[in-house]
Amino acid sequence: MTVRSDWDDLPSEVRDAIEARTGAVRRVEAAPAGNHANIASTLHTVDGRVFVKAARKEPGRDGSEVKSLRWEAAINRHVAEHAPRLHWTVEAGGWLVLGFEHVRARHADYRPGSSDLETLAEVIDGLQAMPCPDLLDRRRVDRRWGDPPAGETLKAGHGPAQAEGWAARFPSWAGTDPAHLDAYACAFAERWRANTETNRAPWALEHAAAAGRWADHRLTK
Repeated sequence: MTVRSDWDDLPSEVRDAIEARTGAVRRVEAAPAGNHANIASTLHTVDGRVFVKAARKEPGRDGSEVKSLRWEAAINRHVAEHAPRLHWTVEAGGWLVLGFEHVRARHADYRPGSSDLETLAEVIDGLQAMPCPDLLDRRRVDRRWGDPPAGETLKAGHGPAQAEGWAARFPSWAGTDPAHLDAYACAFAERWRANTETNRAPWALEHAAAAGRWADHRLTK
């Protein structure tokens, strides 16, 4: 799990580079959730609000959080219809910072019967209709999930069969070889099981348990 830093932990040259983009920062409001960046905050500036995500590089290389932000920046223009727009990037003082359009929103409610599920379905339908960007190397999927070991909506109150029934409306799910789904479920469960060896946060344990239930469901069908 990424350890969050305070805005004041940023080197002055990074803060100066950000304010060159945003104007003077009057107030900083840390995001209440999320764990894939060292800093995730809303900046209240003289020109309005902007949401920033920042990650610290490791000595001599990008760390996992920086790599994640680079991918997020690269894909943003391809999903502009469905995501806050990326306005700028700053790379200075050993940090990578992304500045996004500020959006007032809330977490989706994935529980059975929630109206948010239909909104989610509309977004998925829209994404599936888009051509896959050239920047995505499909072979990465094979390398990431290849040779899997045996072994967010499942943990929202849906049983595995119920969740799969909901997903069956989408061509990307219905048209996938069941053996590939089995492999993915097992790899996903193992990934989260391994994560909990070092991350014992309640949300991580809950996520790992849900992934395990899905893998068990796939293997006992």
